[in-house]
Amino acid sequence: MANAVKEAWKAGKAVVNGWLAIPNAFSAEMYSKCGWDSVTVDMQHGVQDYLSCVACFQGIQLSTATPMVRVPWNEPGIVGKVLDAGAMGVICPMVNTVEEARALVQYSKYPPKGTRSNGPIRAGAYGSSGGYQKTANDEILVIPMIETKQAIANIKGILDVPGIDGIYVGPSDLCFSYGKEPKLDVEDPEILAIYDMLLEETGKRGIAAGLHNGTPAYANKMIQKGFKLVTIANEVGLMCQAATAAVKTARG
Repeated sequence: MANAVKEAWKAGKAVVNGWLAIPNAFSAEMYSKCGWDSVTVDMQHGVQDYLSCVACFQGIQLSTATPMVRVPWNEPGIVGKVLDAGAMGVICPMVNTVEEARALVQYSKYPPKGTRSNGPIRAGAYGSSGGYQKTANDEILVIPMIETKQAIANIKGILDVPGIDGIYVGPSDLCFSYGKEPKLDVEDPEILAIYDMLLEETGKRGIAAGLHNGTPAYANKMIQKGFKLVTIANEVGLMCQAATAAVKTARG
């Protein structure tokens, strides 16, 4: 049950991540075959529930992309369920303190490293009987979102929590927290300086930094900057951009 994203990070490579807001297995299946290294089901702001998440995983399974989830909140019930469904990474919003980061690790790990309940109803199908539990703690990625002024103030402590594999920056909420316009693809010097600080602190600890981006060009720029996971919008945004361009071209 090797996690390809984790292997890429160990090799010093960046991964390009797809993002699913649409609760549909067919669109997830087709989208995941577009070359993404990983594909994340968005249960926070996407139109996804648990059953649609499972359906999307079934679609993703036919590709080589690593399935991940952004859970709606930092609580043990949903974290355990998405892992049981087969998530190989959990991105969790609004982790602002060391205590919240520790809780996320606890929810994501089996004993003795955590308190996750045993029952990988779908995830367990990817290995021999009992094999999943032997490797899950090592292979599943635990990724808190860093998206507030409070999280930035506590960042060193958060990064020092054992079991944290990476962080994921939410630019819109981070900008909001600093009294700025919430947006992706930020060029604001203060926010970019925060990115530099995060890259420095994660680099010291061998932890990957991820970022949500609006465009492919900005995502590439952030890879060059040092981010190891970049997401490009979501499938809804990319679909609408392509459709809008197609209509304009057809109309001349």
